[in-house]
Amino acid sequence: MYTHFISHRTFARALLGSSLLFSAPIYAQEQQPTDEEPFDEIIVTGSPLSATTGESLVGVSIIGGEELASKLAGSLGETLKTVPGLSSTFFGPGASRPIIRGQGGDRIRILDNGIGSIDASSASPDHATSVEPAMATRIEIIRGSGLLRYGSSASGGVINVIDGRIPDQVPDKPIEGAARIGASSVDNGYEGSIGADIRLVTLGNGALVGHLDASTRKTNDYTIPGLAESEILHASEGGSDAERAAEAAEATGVLENSATKSRAFSAGLSWIVGGTIVGLAMRNLDTSYGIPGNHGHEEEAEGGVTVDLKQTRIDALARFEFSGLFDTLTINGGYGDYTHSEIEPDGGVGTVFTNEGFEIRSELVQTEHDGWHGAYGVQIRQRDFSAIGEEAFVPPTSATQLGVFTFQEFDMADWHFEGGLRYEHNSLSNNRINLSRSFDSLSLSAGVDFHLSGTTRLGGTVFSTSRAPTTEELFSNGPHLATGQFEVGDINLGNERALGAEVSVRFRKGHSHASFNVFATNYDDYIYEQATGGAQDGLPEFRFTAADAVFKGFEFEAGSKVWTTQGFDILLDGSVAYVDANLGSDGSALPRIPPLGIGLGVVVENDNWRLRAELDYAAKQTDIALNALPTDGYSLVNLQASYKINDKITVRGSVNNIFDDDARQHTSFLKDVVPLPGRNFKASLGVKF
Repeated sequence: MYTHFISHRTFARALLGSSLLFSAPIYAQEQQPTDEEPFDEIIVTGSPLSATTGESLVGVSIIGGEELASKLAGSLGETLKTVPGLSSTFFGPGASRPIIRGQGGDRIRILDNGIGSIDASSASPDHATSVEPAMATRIEIIRGSGLLRYGSSASGGVINVIDGRIPDQVPDKPIEGAARIGASSVDNGYEGSIGADIRLVTLGNGALVGHLDASTRKTNDYTIPGLAESEILHASEGGSDAERAAEAAEATGVLENSATKSRAFSAGLSWIVGGTIVGLAMRNLDTSYGIPGNHGHEEEAEGGVTVDLKQTRIDALARFEFSGLFDTLTINGGYGDYTHSEIEPDGGVGTVFTNEGFEIRSELVQTEHDGWHGAYGVQIRQRDFSAIGEEAFVPPTSATQLGVFTFQEFDMADWHFEGGLRYEHNSLSNNRINLSRSFDSLSLSAGVDFHLSGTTRLGGTVFSTSRAPTTEELFSNGPHLATGQFEVGDINLGNERALGAEVSVRFRKGHSHASFNVFATNYDDYIYEQATGGAQDGLPEFRFTAADAVFKGFEFEAGSKVWTTQGFDILLDGSVAYVDANLGSDGSALPRIPPLGIGLGVVVENDNWRLRAELDYAAKQTDIALNALPTDGYSLVNLQASYKINDKITVRGSVNNIFDDDARQHTSFLKDVVPLPGRNFKASLGVKF
């Protein structure tokens, strides 16, 4: 089916991008691998037991260093959407949540330093996540079920943004930190961030370490290559070529109401003695962004709706080391107070969403003995959610989750075995009518990994998981103008059950690496929104329903240093990702599933220069849900360059979408009225101190 999916135009662009050789390395690491000692990074997110990327039995990506700096965007979804297996909801630049293997919403757990984001981003695609990527030092992505450790809302994957606002190590100098300023042309935007760890007190073997950081960002409406409305939508509405030409003549080339503004401030404090840490941090986030496109608001043409998002968050961490039967005990938690206000064009407040909640996690790791290693954990989550106003499609609700889990690992020669078990109880209440539902579930997984050689591993995992429905899926009953739907929940929904498997092959030797993951998951009672064919309040009615579904696909990544000349290393990297998701009853496609994606990169680097040319390709998506429109494919060429003036100062520049193409993401509700930004020149200056 995809034998000839790359057009001659795309191939020419790939050659041009390769010839320009503007690149940054796909894996930016402080420690460089050697041919004798391949480099593996420790994964913090996947398991409470220390594991590396090479040992993971599911797809894992770690983004940090220069790679993160080059990908950094104003939202988490846009920062990560070129990672293999990922896409984004792209509800404009202000609200873009990651999608993993076609799964989004409450099936993807967004973590802020290991604890949930405690916001309302999973409730609607126009709700931005409260996790700010500007201060991130590292982002870990688990593709596949992370349910056993993080709960039923991680059934599709986990993304953990790590920013170190609770210091976990003593800085070598009294003050260590970094600052960054940047600007972009497509939206006349600017950004700035600064963060520092401060060694306040040293007493015996311990030290009191403080942390401060702040960030700010402002963008105007961004420019687009052509019309906001896609040709496919225009044709579906019966529009003529003459009308299209007239619209193009009047177009301004700017996507109205796409401006954003954000600021964040954090402060933390830790007492560190060896491997023992006790810390506390506070963060305040204030963001506003426009919702481009028409979503049913009559006044949309006069300015559009903007969102004012605020969150105050407190996090705590305690980690203790032992000798004997147990190795470590970690207790961490977070409390968040979140408000999302939708401001009408006349300045009035349309709808206010609030979410107040907390999460506490405790994990006890046993000492390894004769190849056996294990961990035991307890997780508690609670939230109170409400929506007041014209878009209050969900009544005030409360949700409580209690989970207990264990991970066990055993190593024997070239074999590695692991297994996990989780029991979870969820209680969800509609506070308006005093109606409650409770769900109990048991999930388990088992995997094996075999060292085929010193550089190659073959692994596989099977799992049986269960996800409780959300309050939105149970209790929704009202107009959701952001998605243009009247949404109706189903109080009789039960647990969503999945049986799946994943096989992976991983190779790593020196500067060369490759990985291939193939997965398949069969769902019983998969919960999704189905069009009923009716209408309420002038909007098409969509009802949450449960049906059998099948998700399957693969990801392939590879990279290698292919040549060294004149002091420069030349590296190539590439990736392919594909997912197919259909209902089991009739084989019809589920909505907004990403198409086949391909990434290609060419890297030239030495100790000071890092240059990259990359091609981001998405195939045309014609395997679509009922009443949906297909989406044309696109191929974007991006150029990046960075120069390290010295160990402290780095200058970066890039050109994204260099050919100014019209590109639309099939995973977005707004794909036919909100294209991706046009050609964008970016520049930044980073300083370490």
